[in-house]
Amino acid sequence: MTAARAIAGGVAAAILAAAALVAPNVATFEGVVKTGYRDPIGVVTACAGHTATAELGRKYSDAECDALLAEDLVEHGADIAACLPSQLPVKVRGAFTSFAFNIGARKFCGSGAAQAARAGDLAKACRRINESDIGKPQWVSAGGRVLPGLVTRRAWERALCEEGLA
Repeated sequence: MTAARAIAGGVAAAILAAAALVAPNVATFEGVVKTGYRDPIGVVTACAGHTATAELGRKYSDAECDALLAEDLVEHGADIAACLPSQLPVKVRGAFTSFAFNIGARKFCGSGAAQAARAGDLAKACRRINESDIGKPQWVSAGGRVLPGLVTRRAWERALCEEGLA
């Protein structure tokens, strides 16, 4: 399912609410760099983790960075809507959107978190954001090494997800 069809399918308001909820934290975790640069694994990135049209060395304004983040979060939210139940608490959808923004929609949709959500086990889905089935940390490495920022981010995403279950 395309992002446009997911939005047309009735989840638009939920996607927008989730994106707005997580935007400040995603910006903090990603860091806002207003000049295009290479991230830890070599991907050209700008602003708060924007990669799709980022240009190495280009300078971006605050307004451009804000707009790119908002667009990126909505796009990722729409992309993952196809692999999730349509009815999710906004905090759960927000946690999944932040997670997918960082690892990509395709990887998210194949993750244990998405699989558990599709199976109706949201508590397990929240746990699987940063923990494997055998209790080992996951989704906290890039370029073959554990990054403390990813450990912190996954803990926040999991906590937000679990708040949505309360």
